[in-house]
Amino acid sequence: MTRFIEGESRAQTTMFPESLDDYFSDDNPVRVIEAFLEQLDLKALGFKRAEAKDTGRPGYHPSTMLKIYVYGYLNRIQTSRRLEAEKHRNVELIWLVERLRPDFKTIADFRRDNDQTIRKLCQEFVLLCRRLELLSHAIVAIDRSKIKAVNTREKSFSRAKIKLRIKDVEQSIDSYLIFRE
Repeated sequence: MTRFIEGESRAQTTMFPESLDDYFSDDNPVRVIEAFLEQLDLKALGFKRAEAKDTGRPGYHPSTMLKIYVYGYLNRIQTSRRLEAEKHRNVELIWLVERLRPDFKTIADFRRDNDQTIRKLCQEFVLLCRRLELLSHAIVAIDRSKIKAVNTREKSFSRAKIKLRIKDVEQSIDSYLIFRE
């Protein structure tokens, strides 16, 4: 007997719980993603291939692809190759897409074909998360490092210019985050 805490044997037949569902609490963000995307009418939103054709090879449902994108958006995973890698190793994403594994090209093509619609959907999702208080406000930190630099008049800011610039940015953010019912 050793004097250390020991883990489970990797050779045992059941290392994981009987259901992947047991890994996630009721307030886990993947459950929010699942609930949000399952209630949407993707055809009405304008997603291409939201309705399956009668002929040809079946494709992935747009809701599956959206789950991958929204999960990536929340976890700052941007490239289709990284999203492909995550769905092979990330238990949350495996659960979310029900073990489906579209390749990076399929993921990238879906993004290309539905770019504007995905943007609108992500905006709505962020607004929903803010209303449910799942996201907090960001904090910006600035250090006081001295770096030799070249500065032009266009990039030089006085206090008045900075206040004006902050006001413009706040207006831009407000117009970006307007909730429309």
